[in-house]
Amino acid sequence: MTYPNNVVSIHPYFKVFPGKLDQFKTLMLAFVAKTAEEPDNLYYEFSVHDDMVFCREGYRGASGALRHLENVGEQVTEALKIAELIRLEIHGPAAELQLMKEPLGPLSPTWFEIVAGVQKG
Repeated sequence: MTYPNNVVSIHPYFKVFPGKLDQFKTLMLAFVAKTAEEPDNLYYEFSVHDDMVFCREGYRGASGALRHLENVGEQVTEALKIAELIRLEIHGPAAELQLMKEPLGPLSPTWFEIVAGVQKG
């Protein structure tokens, strides 16, 4: 497989409310199951440090990332009942980021434009 040059990655950081980490870990399984069905998903994983949860995820283009957010909308709603989204980063090529700015604007993400790197197939 050739690695696409339009990859967009999403980096949400959640602070889980006291006593809710086990519930959030169960919810992670629902996120993963839904995401596993997405053809434009390149990688998707959760990591945990104390009460902080990070999701590392990448998609083929803005369209794949936006479809993912629509696909896991129910899980996001549930996550925000037991955790606070404390940081949201979107990384990608300028043209792909531009396609996401209007739909994701209300979430106030930090936008990171890719300017240099290596891609391996």
